[in-house]
Amino acid sequence: MALIRIPETSRVITSAARINDFLSEYGIQYENWPVAGRVNADAGAEEILSAYAEEIGQLKERGGYITADVVNVTPDTPNLQVMLDRFNQEHTHAEDEVRFILKGRGIFYIHVDEQPVFAIEIEEGDLINVPAGTKHWFDLCADKTIRAIRLFREQAGWTPLYTGDAIATGHQPLCLGPNYLRSSVAEVANEAISA
Repeated sequence: MALIRIPETSRVITSAARINDFLSEYGIQYENWPVAGRVNADAGAEEILSAYAEEIGQLKERGGYITADVVNVTPDTPNLQVMLDRFNQEHTHAEDEVRFILKGRGIFYIHVDEQPVFAIEIEEGDLINVPAGTKHWFDLCADKTIRAIRLFREQAGWTPLYTGDAIATGHQPLCLGPNYLRSSVAEVANEAISA
């Protein structure tokens, strides 16, 4: 499940209800879909799109999307860093950025004017919809792996529209992940008990 970090205030949000409440203030939609037993995350694109056809159809109807595909990024992806460099600087899009994560993890950084930058760490089962015009950037976690269903309103997909702001250089990708959070909570609980 996703988590939100607000580095400026050292705040971390981990509960699904609080994540939804927080993101909805910015027009960002978040859902967590069960993935166990649906389809192997390494299956072919057509098999994956078929397994999620009902959900994809509902998203298309809700958001006016006309096409869906499956993107697969691994450390072996040719010109990986060149590809990542297209997205790890602040930009917007003329249409929504919709992703359902099948495998791997990544981070969307959101920059709303007059607000602290916040990071949304996404992983398997997370659906996120970052609205058109939202200033953001994206990076992968350390394993440099992500597989996702993407939805688009245009056949050609979307193009990043760079803002020219260098804000992303001050936010290095830091993925905490669920294991980090569980161990941190356990540490705090143990300290409270022994105090």
